Amino acid sequence: MSAKSPVIVDLRFHPEQVREGLKNAFPGREVINRADPSSRDRDLSGVDYAVLWKPLDDLFLRAKDLKVLFSGGAGVDHVLQLPGLPDLPLVRFVDHTLTTRMSEWIVMQCLLHLRQHVTYERQRAKKVWAPLTQPEASELTVGIMGMGVLGTDAARKLKIMGFNVVGWSKSKKDIQGVETFAGSELDAFLGKTDILVGLLPLTDETRGIFNAGLFSKLRRGGALGAPVFINAGRGGSQVEADLLKALQTGVLKGASLDVFETEPLPSNSPFWTMDNVEMTPHSAADSDIRALFAHVERQIERFEAGQSLENLVSRDAGY
Repeated sequence: MSAKSPVIVDLRFHPEQVREGLKNAFPGREVINRADPSSRDRDLSGVDYAVLWKPLDDLFLRAKDLKVLFSGGAGVDHVLQLPGLPDLPLVRFVDHTLTTRMSEWIVMQCLLHLRQHVTYERQRAKKVWAPLTQPEASELTVGIMGMGVLGTDAARKLKIMGFNVVGWSKSKKDIQGVETFAGSELDAFLGKTDILVGLLPLTDETRGIFNAGLFSKLRRGGALGAPVFINAGRGGSQVEADLLKALQTGVLKGASLDVFETEPLPSNSPFWTMDNVEMTPHSAADSDIRALFAHVERQIERFEAGQSLENLVSRDAGY
Protein backbone atom coordinates (compact mmCIF):
# COMPACT_ATOMS: atom_id res chain seq x y z
CA MET A 1 0.00 0.00 0.00
CA SER A 2 1.40 3.39 -0.95
CA ALA A 3 1.95 5.98 1.77
CA LYS A 4 -0.83 8.48 2.32
CA SER A 5 -0.23 11.90 0.85
CA PRO A 6 0.53 14.67 3.33
CA VAL A 7 -1.94 17.54 3.76
CA ILE A 8 -0.91 21.18 3.54
CA VAL A 9 -2.73 23.46 5.99
CA ASP A 10 -2.30 27.10 4.95
CA LEU A 11 -4.80 29.05 7.05
CA ARG A 12 -4.37 32.69 8.07
CA PHE A 13 -6.74 32.65 11.04
CA HIS A 14 -6.86 31.45 14.68
CA PRO A 15 -3.33 29.99 14.81
CA GLU A 16 -3.78 28.55 18.31
CA GLN A 17 -7.08 26.91 17.35
CA VAL A 18 -5.47 25.48 14.23
CA ARG A 19 -2.62 23.97 16.26
CA GLU A 20 -5.08 22.48 18.76
CA GLY A 21 -7.35 21.17 16.01
CA LEU A 22 -4.45 19.45 14.26
CA LYS A 23 -3.52 17.36 17.31
CA ASN A 24 -6.08 14.69 16.43
CA ALA A 25 -6.66 15.47 12.76
CA PHE A 26 -5.60 13.52 9.66
CA PRO A 27 -4.43 10.31 11.39
CA GLY A 28 -1.75 8.47 9.46
CA ARG A 29 -0.84 11.52 7.38
CA GLU A 30 1.86 14.10 7.71
CA VAL A 31 0.40 17.59 8.16
CA ILE A 32 2.36 20.59 6.93
CA ASN A 33 1.09 23.58 8.90
CA ARG A 34 2.46 26.61 7.09
CA ALA A 35 1.71 28.84 10.08
CA ASP A 36 4.52 26.96 11.82
CA PRO A 37 7.86 28.64 11.00
CA SER A 38 9.57 25.24 10.91
CA SER A 39 7.37 24.25 7.94
CA ARG A 40 7.86 27.38 5.84
CA ASP A 41 10.69 25.93 3.77
CA ARG A 42 9.36 22.38 3.67
CA ASP A 43 9.43 20.63 0.28
CA LEU A 44 5.82 20.66 -0.95
CA SER A 45 6.27 18.46 -4.01
CA GLY A 46 4.24 15.26 -4.10
CA VAL A 47 1.50 16.66 -1.83
CA ASP A 48 -2.05 16.02 -3.06
CA TYR A 49 -4.18 18.19 -0.75
CA ALA A 50 -4.23 21.75 0.60
CA VAL A 51 -6.61 23.37 3.09
CA LEU A 52 -6.38 27.10 2.58
CA TRP A 53 -7.63 30.51 3.64
CA LYS A 54 -5.57 33.46 2.39
CA PRO A 55 -2.51 31.22 1.91
CA LEU A 56 1.09 32.33 1.62
CA ASP A 57 1.91 33.75 -1.81
CA ASP A 58 4.20 30.89 -2.83
CA LEU A 59 1.81 27.99 -2.19
CA PHE A 60 0.98 27.19 -5.81
CA LEU A 61 4.54 27.80 -6.98
CA ARG A 62 5.90 25.23 -4.55
CA ALA A 63 3.05 22.71 -4.38
CA LYS A 64 2.95 21.69 -8.04
CA ASP A 65 1.37 18.26 -7.51
CA LEU A 66 -1.84 19.25 -5.73
CA LYS A 67 -4.98 17.35 -6.73
CA VAL A 68 -7.71 18.93 -4.56
CA LEU A 69 -8.09 22.28 -2.81
CA PHE A 70 -10.27 22.78 0.29
CA SER A 71 -11.54 26.21 1.29
CA GLY A 72 -11.26 27.00 5.01
CA GLY A 73 -14.67 28.66 4.95
CA ALA A 74 -18.06 28.60 3.26
CA GLY A 75 -17.07 31.46 0.97
CA VAL A 76 -14.63 30.84 -1.86
CA ASP A 77 -14.28 34.22 -3.57
CA HIS A 78 -10.92 34.76 -1.84
CA VAL A 79 -9.67 31.46 -3.30
CA LEU A 80 -10.94 32.10 -6.81
CA GLN A 81 -9.04 35.40 -6.88
CA LEU A 82 -5.69 33.94 -5.83
CA PRO A 83 -2.85 34.53 -8.32
CA GLY A 84 -1.72 31.35 -10.04
CA LEU A 85 -4.74 29.34 -8.89
CA PRO A 86 -4.43 25.93 -10.58
CA ASP A 87 -7.37 24.37 -12.39
CA LEU A 88 -8.17 21.85 -9.68
CA PRO A 89 -11.33 20.71 -7.86
CA LEU A 90 -12.19 23.23 -5.13
CA VAL A 91 -14.34 22.08 -2.20
CA ARG A 92 -16.12 24.59 0.00
CA PHE A 93 -16.74 24.05 3.70
CA VAL A 94 -20.31 23.00 4.45
CA ASP A 95 -20.98 21.81 7.98
CA HIS A 96 -23.88 21.98 10.43
CA THR A 97 -21.73 23.89 12.94
CA LEU A 98 -21.06 26.70 10.47
CA THR A 99 -24.69 26.72 9.33
CA THR A 100 -25.99 26.82 12.90
CA ARG A 101 -23.67 29.66 13.90
CA MET A 102 -24.77 31.75 10.95
CA SER A 103 -28.45 31.16 11.66
CA GLU A 104 -27.97 32.05 15.33
CA TRP A 105 -26.36 35.35 14.36
CA ILE A 106 -29.07 36.23 11.86
CA VAL A 107 -31.91 35.38 14.24
CA MET A 108 -30.19 37.39 17.00
CA GLN A 109 -29.82 40.45 14.77
CA CYS A 110 -33.43 40.27 13.58
CA LEU A 111 -34.61 40.09 17.18
CA LEU A 112 -32.39 43.01 18.22
CA HIS A 113 -34.01 45.20 15.57
CA LEU A 114 -37.50 43.82 16.27
CA ARG A 115 -37.19 44.67 19.97
CA GLN A 116 -35.50 48.02 19.20
CA HIS A 117 -32.34 47.15 21.10
CA VAL A 118 -30.29 49.74 19.20
CA THR A 119 -32.61 52.53 20.33
CA TYR A 120 -32.64 51.26 23.91
CA GLU A 121 -28.83 51.23 23.95
CA ARG A 122 -28.85 54.84 22.74
CA GLN A 123 -31.30 55.74 25.51
CA ARG A 124 -29.23 53.91 28.11
CA ALA A 125 -26.15 55.95 27.20
CA LYS A 126 -28.20 59.10 27.93
CA LYS A 127 -29.86 57.59 31.04
CA VAL A 128 -33.29 57.90 29.39
CA TRP A 129 -36.11 55.62 30.63
CA ALA A 130 -38.63 55.50 27.81
CA PRO A 131 -40.40 52.24 26.90
CA LEU A 132 -40.99 51.83 23.18
CA THR A 133 -43.82 50.21 21.26
CA GLN A 134 -42.84 46.61 20.54
CA PRO A 135 -44.11 45.02 17.31
CA GLU A 136 -44.42 41.27 17.07
CA ALA A 137 -42.30 39.18 14.74
CA SER A 138 -45.42 38.32 12.72
CA GLU A 139 -45.78 42.00 11.78
CA LEU A 140 -42.47 41.96 9.90
CA THR A 141 -41.18 40.24 6.79
CA VAL A 142 -37.55 39.20 6.63
CA GLY A 143 -36.22 38.94 3.09
CA ILE A 144 -33.14 36.77 2.59
CA MET A 145 -30.98 37.26 -0.50
CA GLY A 146 -29.07 34.03 -1.02
CA MET A 147 -31.08 30.87 -0.42
CA GLY A 148 -28.34 28.27 -0.28
CA VAL A 149 -27.62 26.08 2.73
CA LEU A 150 -27.13 29.05 5.08
CA GLY A 151 -30.08 31.06 3.84
CA THR A 152 -32.46 28.12 3.91
CA ASP A 153 -31.54 27.21 7.49
CA ALA A 154 -31.87 30.84 8.62
CA ALA A 155 -35.28 31.08 6.96
CA ARG A 156 -36.57 28.02 8.80
CA LYS A 157 -35.39 29.31 12.17
CA LEU A 158 -36.80 32.78 11.58
CA LYS A 159 -40.14 31.15 10.76
CA ILE A 160 -40.04 29.37 14.12
CA MET A 161 -39.59 32.75 15.80
CA GLY A 162 -42.75 33.98 14.08
CA PHE A 163 -41.31 36.18 11.32
CA ASN A 164 -42.74 36.17 7.84
CA VAL A 165 -39.91 35.13 5.52
CA VAL A 166 -39.35 35.54 1.79
CA GLY A 167 -36.28 34.56 -0.18
CA TRP A 168 -34.52 35.60 -3.38
CA SER A 169 -31.80 33.76 -5.26
CA LYS A 170 -30.35 33.58 -8.74
CA SER A 171 -32.35 30.45 -9.51
CA LYS A 172 -35.75 29.50 -8.13
CA LYS A 173 -35.81 27.54 -4.86
CA ASP A 174 -38.71 25.57 -3.40
CA ILE A 175 -38.71 25.92 0.39
CA GLN A 176 -41.72 24.91 2.45
CA GLY A 177 -43.40 27.86 4.13
CA VAL A 178 -41.24 30.45 2.39
CA GLU A 179 -42.31 32.49 -0.63
CA THR A 180 -39.35 32.54 -3.00
CA PHE A 181 -38.33 34.81 -5.84
CA ALA A 182 -35.59 34.48 -8.45
CA GLY A 183 -33.67 36.50 -10.99
CA SER A 184 -35.75 39.32 -12.43
CA GLU A 185 -38.28 39.09 -9.58
CA LEU A 186 -35.93 41.06 -7.30
CA ASP A 187 -38.06 44.21 -7.15
CA ALA A 188 -41.16 42.25 -6.11
CA PHE A 189 -39.10 40.57 -3.38
CA LEU A 190 -37.72 43.90 -2.11
CA GLY A 191 -41.19 45.45 -2.01
CA LYS A 192 -42.25 42.86 0.57
CA THR A 193 -39.14 43.16 2.77
CA ASP A 194 -38.84 44.99 6.11
CA ILE A 195 -35.56 43.41 7.21
CA LEU A 196 -33.16 42.54 4.38
CA VAL A 197 -30.59 39.82 5.06
CA GLY A 198 -27.61 39.48 2.72
CA LEU A 199 -26.13 35.99 2.41
CA LEU A 200 -24.91 36.18 -1.17
CA PRO A 201 -21.61 34.81 -2.41
CA LEU A 202 -19.34 37.40 -3.99
CA THR A 203 -19.41 37.14 -7.78
CA ASP A 204 -19.28 39.59 -10.66
CA GLU A 205 -23.09 39.73 -10.52
CA THR A 206 -23.36 40.35 -6.77
CA ARG A 207 -20.50 42.81 -6.30
CA GLY A 208 -22.04 46.11 -5.17
CA ILE A 209 -25.61 44.77 -5.38
CA PHE A 210 -26.54 46.34 -2.03
CA ASN A 211 -26.62 49.95 -3.19
CA ALA A 212 -28.80 53.06 -3.06
CA GLY A 213 -31.12 51.82 -5.79
CA LEU A 214 -31.77 48.56 -4.00
CA PHE A 215 -32.28 50.15 -0.56
CA SER A 216 -34.86 52.53 -2.04
CA LYS A 217 -37.02 49.61 -3.15
CA LEU A 218 -37.42 48.03 0.30
CA ARG A 219 -40.87 48.21 1.90
CA ARG A 220 -41.51 51.39 3.85
CA GLY A 221 -44.13 52.14 6.48
CA GLY A 222 -43.83 48.76 8.15
CA ALA A 223 -43.89 48.04 11.86
CA LEU A 224 -40.35 49.39 12.32
CA GLY A 225 -41.06 52.58 10.39
CA ALA A 226 -38.22 52.04 7.94
CA PRO A 227 -36.33 48.98 6.66
CA VAL A 228 -33.23 47.40 8.21
CA PHE A 229 -30.23 45.88 6.43
CA ILE A 230 -28.30 42.87 7.77
CA ASN A 231 -25.23 41.60 5.92
CA ALA A 232 -23.27 38.47 6.82
CA GLY A 233 -22.38 37.45 3.27
CA ARG A 234 -19.50 39.38 1.72
CA GLY A 235 -18.37 42.97 2.22
CA GLY A 236 -17.83 43.42 -1.50
CA SER A 237 -21.55 43.02 -2.09
CA GLN A 238 -22.33 46.32 -0.34
CA VAL A 239 -21.57 49.85 -1.57
CA GLU A 240 -20.61 51.39 1.74
CA ALA A 241 -20.96 55.02 0.60
CA ASP A 242 -24.58 54.27 -0.33
CA LEU A 243 -25.15 52.33 2.88
CA LEU A 244 -23.81 55.18 5.03
CA LYS A 245 -26.02 57.71 3.27
CA ALA A 246 -29.08 55.48 3.62
CA LEU A 247 -28.45 55.14 7.36
CA GLN A 248 -27.85 58.87 7.78
CA THR A 249 -30.94 59.97 5.84
CA GLY A 250 -33.44 57.46 7.21
CA VAL A 251 -33.79 55.38 4.06
CA LEU A 252 -32.63 52.62 6.40
CA LYS A 253 -33.55 52.65 10.10
CA GLY A 254 -30.57 50.54 11.06
CA ALA A 255 -28.09 47.88 10.05
CA SER A 256 -26.23 44.86 11.41
CA LEU A 257 -22.92 44.31 9.64
CA ASP A 258 -20.50 41.42 9.95
CA VAL A 259 -18.64 42.08 6.69
CA PHE A 260 -17.07 45.17 5.13
CA GLU A 261 -15.42 46.29 1.90
CA THR A 262 -12.07 46.54 3.75
CA GLU A 263 -11.24 44.20 6.62
CA PRO A 264 -10.20 44.81 9.32
CA LEU A 265 -12.48 47.85 9.28
CA PRO A 266 -10.31 51.00 9.16
CA SER A 267 -10.28 53.05 12.36
CA ASN A 268 -11.59 56.12 10.49
CA SER A 269 -14.72 54.35 9.22
CA PRO A 270 -17.94 56.17 10.23
CA PHE A 271 -19.51 52.79 11.06
CA TRP A 272 -17.56 52.69 14.33
CA THR A 273 -19.53 55.59 15.80
CA MET A 274 -22.97 55.20 14.22
CA ASP A 275 -25.56 54.53 16.90
CA ASN A 276 -27.98 52.80 14.52
CA VAL A 277 -25.46 50.12 13.48
CA GLU A 278 -24.64 46.80 15.14
CA MET A 279 -21.22 45.41 14.16
CA THR A 280 -19.23 42.20 14.55
CA PRO A 281 -15.73 41.48 13.12
CA HIS A 282 -16.56 38.94 10.38
CA SER A 283 -17.33 36.41 13.09
CA ALA A 284 -21.00 35.58 12.46
CA ALA A 285 -20.07 32.05 11.40
CA ASP A 286 -16.43 31.47 12.22
CA SER A 287 -15.29 28.09 11.00
CA ASP A 288 -15.03 25.49 13.74
CA ILE A 289 -11.50 24.21 13.17
CA ARG A 290 -12.15 20.65 14.30
CA ALA A 291 -15.28 20.45 12.14
CA LEU A 292 -13.32 21.86 9.19
CA PHE A 293 -10.60 19.22 9.45
CA ALA A 294 -13.18 16.43 9.91
CA HIS A 295 -14.96 17.67 6.77
CA VAL A 296 -11.69 17.61 4.80
CA GLU A 297 -10.88 14.10 6.09
CA ARG A 298 -14.26 12.83 4.86
CA GLN A 299 -13.75 14.35 1.43
CA ILE A 300 -10.23 12.93 1.11
CA GLU A 301 -11.56 9.50 2.02
CA ARG A 302 -14.22 9.82 -0.69
CA PHE A 303 -11.67 11.01 -3.24
CA GLU A 304 -9.24 8.18 -2.53
CA ALA A 305 -12.07 5.63 -2.68
CA GLY A 306 -12.97 6.84 -6.17
CA GLN A 307 -16.15 8.58 -5.03
CA SER A 308 -17.22 12.07 -6.05
CA LEU A 309 -16.26 15.06 -3.93
CA GLU A 310 -19.12 16.89 -2.21
CA ASN A 311 -19.79 20.65 -2.25
CA LEU A 312 -17.65 21.25 -5.31
CA VAL A 313 -17.38 24.86 -6.42
CA SER A 314 -18.46 25.84 -9.93
CA ARG A 315 -15.77 28.13 -11.31
CA ASP A 316 -18.27 29.64 -13.77
CA ALA A 317 -20.86 30.43 -11.09
CA GLY A 318 -18.29 31.56 -8.53
CA TYR A 319 -19.68 29.41 -5.69
